[in-house]
Amino acid sequence: MDEPRRREEPRVAVLIPCFNEASTIADVVTEFRAVLPTAEIYVFDNNSTDRSLAEAAGVNAHIFREPSQGKGHVLQAMFRTVDADVYLLVDGDRTYSAQDARSLLEPIVNGRADMVVGSRLHPDAVSDFNTLHRWGNRFFRFLVKLLFGITVSDLLSGYRAFDRAIVRNIRLTSGGFQVESELTIKAIRAGLRVVEAPVNLRRRPPGSRSKIQVRRDGLAILGKILELRWRGDA
Repeated sequence: MDEPRRREEPRVAVLIPCFNEASTIADVVTEFRAVLPTAEIYVFDNNSTDRSLAEAAGVNAHIFREPSQGKGHVLQAMFRTVDADVYLLVDGDRTYSAQDARSLLEPIVNGRADMVVGSRLHPDAVSDFNTLHRWGNRFFRFLVKLLFGITVSDLLSGYRAFDRAIVRNIRLTSGGFQVESELTIKAIRAGLRVVEAPVNLRRRPPGSRSKIQVRRDGLAILGKILELRWRGDA
């Protein structure tokens, strides 16, 4: 009697955008490699002026450079460049734990979701969340529910898993931090299966600095949401 064929393991790519994260990027790569030893890990550097590139190279990550400044440009480059079955997106500042990676990947691997958003504001999450950022997230969640009928607990998370359907079907146009809201809204409006899973947010380690500028980036997120509502797939 023939033995049942083993299901081929999906090719997993860990995608890490990086801008001046020399103090943390090597640890992020090392932690995710320990949890996902068969995954390919890609660091996309966005014009860092510190030792980020050297630190990433020192732990043998695949390194790409994106010259157009902004997280949205980096994600667009990732979508164009990396070929995999399943993708895991995580920031390079070590605020997200690699221990949550498998809970994000599992619904994708088992065919129950096209994207899993790591929710820092989920009732089961324990997050060291900036108060201003928490209220901003709450405002944009309310706006997205009002304009699109979409209910999520964390619109702006930088920690999420997704499959090839997302990469093939979602055309990103954002240049900056509004890209997370764009990705979430477009995926749900396209009828793709989007779910949330709790993830814990850690405080930034010493030497790591947030790149978010609240006024500038808040207005950009607001503008993108309104653009998507009134102009469709902009």
